[in-house]
Amino acid sequence: MNDMNNVTEKQNVLQRRRFLQGAAVTLITTTVMPVSASAAATQIIAEDHWAQKGAVKLYLYRKRLAEGANADAGPKPVLFLVHGSSFSGRGGFDLQVPGLPNYSFMDEFARYGFDVWTMDHENYGRSSKTESNSDIRSGVDDLKAALPVVEQVTGQKKVMFYGQSSGSIRLGVFAMEEPERVDRMVLDAFTYTGEGAPEIMKRRANIAKLTASNFRPTSQASFDAIFSRDDPSTVDPAIPKALGDYELKLVNRTPNGTYVDMAIHMPMVDPKKLQCSVCMTRAEHDGNATDAELLDFFSQLPNKDKQFCEIKGVAHVAVLGINRHRIWHAMHAFYTMPPHRTATNG
Repeated sequence: MNDMNNVTEKQNVLQRRRFLQGAAVTLITTTVMPVSASAAATQIIAEDHWAQKGAVKLYLYRKRLAEGANADAGPKPVLFLVHGSSFSGRGGFDLQVPGLPNYSFMDEFARYGFDVWTMDHENYGRSSKTESNSDIRSGVDDLKAALPVVEQVTGQKKVMFYGQSSGSIRLGVFAMEEPERVDRMVLDAFTYTGEGAPEIMKRRANIAKLTASNFRPTSQASFDAIFSRDDPSTVDPAIPKALGDYELKLVNRTPNGTYVDMAIHMPMVDPKKLQCSVCMTRAEHDGNATDAELLDFFSQLPNKDKQFCEIKGVAHVAVLGINRHRIWHAMHAFYTMPPHRTATNG
């Protein structure tokens, strides 16, 4: 056992040295305890990283299985999660709910074998607080600052993505501008034009107030409203409380930029300019878009390796719903689809 622990510790030291070579670009906080090879196969490691966008410091968060019995299996596929308008990446995608297990999107996909990353956009979570309204354009620039850090740490330039709500719009614009970085992507709770969608029409009617300030106050009531808006029966009542408990320790205001963009600046993503494979996931209950606009978008995607998945029993924030495993199943199947093959001569 001592020999095994010594080997594991040497691996950890080498790993830390390899990471620290990139310290000029990213600061890392990692906790890795020596464990047996069998235990390491299921242990999830969490890391903090940082990227810089001019004077803005951007928080990145990474989770993956420890290197153990499968250490020689090669690099894990990288999956980057892009959050939406109302809460941070770590808050929404790694939510720990007292008394309710398995709400962490990041843990779930780490157990599937992915190297999972997310970030807090400017004015969200642990990232810098500025006077910017953190609109879609700002979020795209955040991604452009973050992905070189991911590449430096993992060695992978082209990765898989997931975008939720306005995060899927950020991701769509990013994919148009940096297609070489995007392998496959899931657009979840996406808005294309917003025409006729109840929530978008509500924001459009409220545009004077949304543009009067770059921020709106954040409270527990804000998080309650997110989950009561479409169909409260799809969410455990403990979820908005757990999310509020996490977020309100870090912020007391939410940027209005993405709300303004979704109200009056749509469409921002041109489907004909997306080169990668796309899966669109659509909740049964979601006031941010209509079926008609999303199917129109889907029909224009040029890459025929595409999917449109409408899921019963989930609402706008499907990945935190009681049926979250249904959307996780659809995404996992899409990300792990075997490559297509063509017939060869002979």
